[in-house]
Amino acid sequence: MSKGTVLISGLNGYIAAVTAKHFLDNDYKVRGTVRRLASAESLTTGPLMKYAESGALEVVEVPDITVDGAFDEAVKGVTGIAHLATPVAFDFPDGPEPVMKAAIQGTQTILNSALKAGPQLKSFVVLSSIAAVRNLTPPPYTFTEKDWNDFAEPMVMQNGKDTPGFMIYVASKAAAEKAFWAWRDEKKPSFAMSALNPVFVIGPALIPPKSPAEVGGTVKPVFDIFSGNPWPPADAPIVAGLGHIVDVRDVAAQTEYAIAHPKEVDGERYISYASVATAQSIADILRKAFPEAMGRIAEGTPGQGYNKDYTLFDKTKEQDIDGSKGKKLLPGGEYIPHEQSIIDTAKNLAHLV
Repeated sequence: MSKGTVLISGLNGYIAAVTAKHFLDNDYKVRGTVRRLASAESLTTGPLMKYAESGALEVVEVPDITVDGAFDEAVKGVTGIAHLATPVAFDFPDGPEPVMKAAIQGTQTILNSALKAGPQLKSFVVLSSIAAVRNLTPPPYTFTEKDWNDFAEPMVMQNGKDTPGFMIYVASKAAAEKAFWAWRDEKKPSFAMSALNPVFVIGPALIPPKSPAEVGGTVKPVFDIFSGNPWPPADAPIVAGLGHIVDVRDVAAQTEYAIAHPKEVDGERYISYASVATAQSIADILRKAFPEAMGRIAEGTPGQGYNKDYTLFDKTKEQDIDGSKGKKLLPGGEYIPHEQSIIDTAKNLAHLV
């Protein structure tokens, strides 16, 4: 018996694909949206083929998520919605305006369609980001779900096209989640609404990248260290990964919990944060797990610069994050162990080394 049908936007994305498999493995039906049907073929003919053939997985095309009514057909009959379609890029040649528009209108559009889904819709989960939480409060400080990014949007408005790409991305995430909650306050829907705010997401992709160029930005530090490339590379962007991390499989599990427990999560934000990774801790873990690769993985200074429990090394000099609330949404109430997450990420990339 199916537990219901969950709509997952952006099915072919890194987090969304893993999340879709999690739902399918746990007896849900999934309707996934993509901009072009062809972009889902690697999933429906690959790791999700048995679900596509059985009818448990349905893929629908939504070419432009900002168009009014874009999701009207896709939402019909669903019991849950996980809005996971979100671009992760730091290069915006056209400036912030189209990015901000897509982030805000894309969220509002699917919410407006959700009102037409029917009374069987019980829960709507949006994938936000820690970028919508962190602000410029100086350390020592620990961010919780009560905190909001209050600097990125004013910076974008002030600097326009001169705004650094990463800051445009941060502003778009903060604006999209604020629009999400403003919509809830105005429309007062019958279905529950909640937000997940993950930090940098690592872990094995459902479809491993076919080339180094396809390696996602948040897992690239693991790939570079595993393959023997210098980290950070000379052309590293302002934000170079590492730091606070969470496993993609934990984000998937948290999404499923939120869909399955609408009354509990309604109106809540949940930070997804498991541990802190440094170049040295990653190198130490990988050198131990893959002794045959010790010749290429830089040794550095083993054991230095990180805590053995992979928490923040010096809370007096850096901002910390509290992920304990999000932990309650996980099976057993614990995040995937740090070492396992790093090792499984490397195994997912080993064919490229």
